Amino acid sequence: MSCGTSSKCDGCSVSEKRGRGTSSVFNWLSNIDDHNLRTNSNLVEIQFKDNRKGYYKNEEKLPIKKGGFVAVEAETGYDVGKVSLVGEIVALQIKRKNINTEQTPLKRIYRIAQESDFLKQEEAVSLESSTLLKAKEIIKRNSLSMKLIDVEYQADKTKGVFYYTAEKRVDFRDLIREFSRTFSIKIEMKQIGVRQEAAKVGGIGSCGRELCCSTWMTNTPSVSTSSVRYQQLSINPQKISGQCGKLKCCLNFELDSYLDELKVFPKSKKILKTEHGDLKQIKIDVFKNKMWYIYKNKDHKIVELNINQVNKIINVNNKGKVFNSMEELLNNAQEGNKKTRQFEDNINRFSKKNKKNKKNKKN
Repeated sequence: MSCGTSSKCDGCSVSEKRGRGTSSVFNWLSNIDDHNLRTNSNLVEIQFKDNRKGYYKNEEKLPIKKGGFVAVEAETGYDVGKVSLVGEIVALQIKRKNINTEQTPLKRIYRIAQESDFLKQEEAVSLESSTLLKAKEIIKRNSLSMKLIDVEYQADKTKGVFYYTAEKRVDFRDLIREFSRTFSIKIEMKQIGVRQEAAKVGGIGSCGRELCCSTWMTNTPSVSTSSVRYQQLSINPQKISGQCGKLKCCLNFELDSYLDELKVFPKSKKILKTEHGDLKQIKIDVFKNKMWYIYKNKDHKIVELNINQVNKIINVNNKGKVFNSMEELLNNAQEGNKKTRQFEDNINRFSKKNKKNKKNKKN
């Protein structure tokens, strides 16, 4: 997301609302004027409610710009959405999402949205909340084990998409007939997962910010417990679970950085053999490059070592020997820490560098 201060940028703007969504898109090819980028100039990305997107062709060569509203072809009738991307970058999005345009040809853009289209869309949107409440009552009356999350009307009020979650397979053929009679529209039932449910409903996370899935994330990747272990986090379900009940998506954000740092650490299952007994690893600190071990055959004394010290012990053990200089190794580490602390506490440590710089300037 950019600052939105440039009027020439065709990328994004702060707090921009496209269609009825909440997130913004940055077109990083907008300021590049190249003939090769004009080959797919008729491709357009349209956004609808809750960040739902579709890809269309501008066969009529309409003067479409990012941020404008258009009426597009639907399975039955038409729909109205907001233009989020235009041109070559749309082709890249289609390729990234593995959409086969030969098997499923792109639908057409009919026209730039008129005032009558907006009025009809507003009427359709106003029906969604009442339709959702009535639909929930019908589901409850039929004793179906499903949870209705949201309803999205097509702009021409001829079709409605009902989003729901269910743990088991649900036979809703009779339900669709009752919905059709009650609401007089074409019904489409669409099952979503619990992560998509949280993205649709929205909310505030434990960090105090809006949920990532409902603001800027375009997909909901799976998160495993290994992400928690690699980052040395406590496996507390209340802290690591999001509002959807699954592991938080943000556990994956820094995972790659942790994995890169862990490559320099010795294997956690490696037992260190010393003259005082065998040491077993219990904890590591990725930021300080330190590891904590505990004696297996003594009074569970905890020993703090850095990576170099651990590798030194492992090299001796690999030769089939027991490391016999444990006390000397720890004493040298303590002396090194004291010198570092003395230097950090020295108030003149910055002034020395400044004197050198002054001499260089005079010369």
